[in-house]
Amino acid sequence: MTQLPGLLPTSGRLLDEAIRKDFPILDRVIHGKKLVYLDSAATSQKPRQVLDALNEYYEQHNANVHRGVYTIAEEATALYEGARDKVAAFINAPSRDEVIFTKNASESLNLVANMLGWADEPYRVDHETEIVITEMEHHSNIVPWQLLAQRTGAKLKWFGITDDGRLDLSNINEIITEKTKIVSFVLVSNILGTQNPVEAIVRRAQEVGALVCVDASQAAPHQVLDVQALQADFVAFTGHKMVGPTGIGVLWGRQELLEDLPPFLGGGEMIETVSMHSSTYAPAPHKFEAGTPPIAQAVGLGAAVDYLSAIGMDKIAEHEHAITEYAVRRLLDVPDLRIIGPTTAEDRGATISFTLGDIHPHDVGQVLDEQGIAVRVGHHCARPVCLRYGIPATTRASFYLYSTPAEVDALVEGLEHVRNFFG
Repeated sequence: MTQLPGLLPTSGRLLDEAIRKDFPILDRVIHGKKLVYLDSAATSQKPRQVLDALNEYYEQHNANVHRGVYTIAEEATALYEGARDKVAAFINAPSRDEVIFTKNASESLNLVANMLGWADEPYRVDHETEIVITEMEHHSNIVPWQLLAQRTGAKLKWFGITDDGRLDLSNINEIITEKTKIVSFVLVSNILGTQNPVEAIVRRAQEVGALVCVDASQAAPHQVLDVQALQADFVAFTGHKMVGPTGIGVLWGRQELLEDLPPFLGGGEMIETVSMHSSTYAPAPHKFEAGTPPIAQAVGLGAAVDYLSAIGMDKIAEHEHAITEYAVRRLLDVPDLRIIGPTTAEDRGATISFTLGDIHPHDVGQVLDEQGIAVRVGHHCARPVCLRYGIPATTRASFYLYSTPAEVDALVEGLEHVRNFFG
């Protein structure tokens, strides 16, 4: 693979490549080629430490949590609630009781939307209020708000995107007004890679008394996530993108809000008392965790947090910035390639979407797969972004702590093969 020494990141900015040995799947051979995994924005690969934690849970501690008085039930409860403690520390939450376990970020965002739809004043969304999102959102942060607006009669408004892939905040005072009840936006775009200006949006929302929800799905795995510094009211993210298992997500919310807002799902564990006439609810977070929770998945997420924390999120962020900077510069030199989104590594995450001339992204992805290179193709559950740029789909390469400059080079060489293949 051809490397360009003048563009290569300095070694001090990169993590030791020995870290790749923690990820068994990276040893896979695909079509006779070593796997080059460039789809971490869709899901991350899992280190042995997380896989071992899951196996140990099922082999040694498997039981339902809470109320069990026998040994392994108490062990399972300690592991489950211990994972909550780890997540709370990881995001600098003021209280562990502000950490709600869900099945993914989509459920977390739906939970917020439904809580506000059923809430009493001053939080209730109704026909006299407005909801604000952005054109940059994943469908998980569009559809729940569309459903809420349809159900309540609230007006849905959104920020547009500039030609270079940034949020257009030029009309922020007209978009976020005294009628705004909730502003929900993505911290890092899953298709453009854009890192959004949290401070400006939060400041304006606070000026008019609106709540703020941040989708941190593409931020939590890659950078320090401090919910207190964000000053948001809710923050959602998912475990499977941050070296954890599937089936586990997180919703963080300010405790006073969680105590005031109603539950969405009813069932076991979320109650305090039940009679045939009425029920009272447990305090947060259990008020929002009806039924048997994703216990093993939470344990796996706790192990993932341990793994990332041992490396250091600041070091992971520096590594990814260096890889992204190198990738942007190399991709810009590929003939006919157009990056969709920011064309510098500043204020962007480790996700790069692009088109390659008139070659359909699905064809690009299939030919790259023959070279052992795994990328994502399509609209990436962000179809409004593709509509904004007048394209049906993109090819998306996304990097993580195990990505290397050599894998960027493999991608560039693979794209040259694609161009030659389609003449």
